[in-house]
Amino acid sequence: MAEVATARRSRITPEREAELYEAVLDLLREVGYDALTMDAVAARTRSSKATLYRQWGGKAELVAKAVRHDKPGGSLSDIDTGSLRGDLHALTMLSDDCKMEQNSALMRGLAMAIHSNPDLLSAFREHIIEPELLELQRLLQRAIDRGEVRADNPALDYMVHMMIGAFAARTLIDEQPPTQVFLLSYIDAVVLPALGVPTL
Repeated sequence: MAEVATARRSRITPEREAELYEAVLDLLREVGYDALTMDAVAARTRSSKATLYRQWGGKAELVAKAVRHDKPGGSLSDIDTGSLRGDLHALTMLSDDCKMEQNSALMRGLAMAIHSNPDLLSAFREHIIEPELLELQRLLQRAIDRGEVRADNPALDYMVHMMIGAFAARTLIDEQPPTQVFLLSYIDAVVLPALGVPTL
C-alpha cells in the first residue's frame, strides 16, 4: 500500500509541481490563507481537486510546501565558509532585496493564519520550521567545534529568535522591508556579539 501511495503522489513532474506552487503563492498574496480554497487552486492551475488532495492531502500541507519550495536556491546545508560570520552572511545573501520584501509581506499574512489554524501550524513545523532549525543547529555546532562559540553561551538558545525578530520587526518598526544591508549589519551588530564572535 505504501508503494502505491508513493506512486500516486509522484505523478506530477517537478516542473508541474513548481507551477502549482507558484500559483498557490500568487493566490495567497491575492486573497490570504483563509480565503484560499482548493477549488481556486484547481481552477488557477487547471488541475482537478482530486489530484491536489491526492498529492498534498489538504490546503495546509500544500501551502507549507509551496512556501518551502519558494525559498532561495541553496540551503543552510550547502553553506560552510569556515566561519560563523561567513556562514550567516552567505545565508543572508541567498535572497535578494526584492525576494525578501515579497517573503516579508507573505509571512506577515501567514503569521496570523498560523495562530488560528492548527493544521497550518503543524504543516509549517514539519516542512519549514523543524528542518531549518536542524540545519541552523548544525551550522552553530560547527562554530562550536571550531572554537568560535562557547557551548554554554546562553545566546545560542535565542539565535533563531534574533534572526526572525530582525526580519519581522524591520517593517513594524522602521516601515521598511528587510534588506541584505540591514540584515548583514544586524548580524554584525547584534547576533555575533551576543555569541561572543568578533566581527572583524
